[in-house]
Amino acid sequence: MGRLFGTDGVRGVANADLTAELALGLSVAAAHVLAEAGTFAGHRPTAVVGRDPRASGEFLEAAVVAGLASAGVDVMRVGVLPTPAVAYLTGALGADLGVMLSASHNAMPDNGIKFFARGGHKLADELEDRIEAVYDQHRTGEPWDRPTGAGVGRIADYHEGFDQYVAHLLSVLPNRLDGLKIVLDEANGAASGVSPAAFQQAGAEVITIGATPDGLNINDGCGSTHLEMLKAAVVEHGADLGIAHDGDADRCLAVDHTGTEVDGDQILAVLALAMREAGTLRGDTVVATVMSNLGFKLAMEREGLQLVQTAVGDRYVLESMKEHGYALGGEQSGHVIVLDHATTGDGTLTGLMLAARVAATGRPLADLAGVMERLPQVLINVKDVDKTRVKTSAELGSAVADAERRLGSTGRVLLRPSGTEPLVRVMVEAADIEQARSVAGELADVVKSALG
Repeated sequence: MGRLFGTDGVRGVANADLTAELALGLSVAAAHVLAEAGTFAGHRPTAVVGRDPRASGEFLEAAVVAGLASAGVDVMRVGVLPTPAVAYLTGALGADLGVMLSASHNAMPDNGIKFFARGGHKLADELEDRIEAVYDQHRTGEPWDRPTGAGVGRIADYHEGFDQYVAHLLSVLPNRLDGLKIVLDEANGAASGVSPAAFQQAGAEVITIGATPDGLNINDGCGSTHLEMLKAAVVEHGADLGIAHDGDADRCLAVDHTGTEVDGDQILAVLALAMREAGTLRGDTVVATVMSNLGFKLAMEREGLQLVQTAVGDRYVLESMKEHGYALGGEQSGHVIVLDHATTGDGTLTGLMLAARVAATGRPLADLAGVMERLPQVLINVKDVDKTRVKTSAELGSAVADAERRLGSTGRVLLRPSGTEPLVRVMVEAADIEQARSVAGELADVVKSALG
């Protein structure tokens, strides 16, 4: 059996790859592994279970809840809430385990399962590996001790989770949003209720789009992966800014009053300066991935802030933040982690903090985001090559070195082997888009000849 857990839980097409049997089995295995690790020692175990609005989440939630209860875990079912809300409630309620059913920004037919440890933190890789092993043992017929009588888990709906999460968001907001008109695109996803409630209670005038989930329309032409509707709505309503989430609301992208996109790098830059001013940017350091725009790095240097770069993936950003005690990190895609207030990327929190900065300074978002200039970026996927030789090919190394000399300090080259496909991603940034295209095209040709 191949590894089930990816970088963000277990995902696949619901009822094809991700079946009810798999969801139930993984939940039982998770309960057993955490029990073996001593997580449940001395008390009756509890779990928080939430989901996004996908139709498949209904039967998958039932399977997860059944699996946990059959393994002796009491379940608090919080319903449709964002991933960061489930992580927060896992910690706030003192639960031993959290489970979120979502495939984030993926299309509706997909779904996923993500487990959180006590405190709302992602499970360690070794625990995920152990869960897979135990699941496989059960799947192939190895018996397990099943509780009976009063030993089985009890199931209850926890309706207070919605208000509890909104109250948490408002409690960490540095200032109110009175006077701002904001358009929210909820991707017909998990934040369709809590995000408008939080922004309204913070004082903003709110206009919502993509906030009528029906189980089938999540991420469908809306949300952070499709900003067209949000851009048009912001201009149409004369709003100060727009905020877009993805299906499980762990991402946030923005749009300024002119309808221009403000990406994750720019949001990080704005929040970094706000947090430094407030004295909460520990070490005057921001954590981002190697895919962050060079313009972000140059802006941080100009502002006297340190930038730590990690491999691509918000999990690596979070690992670096936790290891070194940094307070702010994120990705260009809109995963922003404010570690003092969240254990994972939280799109609603990020949007609130961005809007709070606009309100506090009285400056338009376009002006604030102007702290960095996004340099033109060209990405070419070179298929059907031996991606394992990216770092060892002398021909390719020479071509990259030559390209870097030509680009100088205002350009950058990044070659990344795909984690899932036989291809190499060639990314080039330059002050001039034509130069970026030219250099990227030349490097792509060398990748083909050297690694083909």
